[in-house]
Amino acid sequence: MTRPRKPRYLQFRPSVYYFKPRGIPLRVLEEVVIHPDELEALKLHDVDGLEQIKAAEKMKISQPTFGRTLDSVYKKVADGIINGKAIRIESIS
Repeated sequence: MTRPRKPRYLQFRPSVYYFKPRGIPLRVLEEVVIHPDELEALKLHDVDGLEQIKAAEKMKISQPTFGRTLDSVYKKVADGIINGKAIRIESIS
């Protein structure tokens, strides 16, 4: 049995939920989904410029968990850009 996932503290609410290559209809594109915790990690680290330890404290998670989350979102964004996929940001429920 796996351990229950610890809740993340999320503050950022994006105003845009889709990015896609120009000139290609969304219906024909594959899509990459970015979860709210991944978006928060990306914002805290790359936009706000926080070190992983401080950003992890803000999200109330451990630094290794923050690092794994950041790695996951980097791979998804790179996949979307390199392979011409739509990037969908999941909304917080």
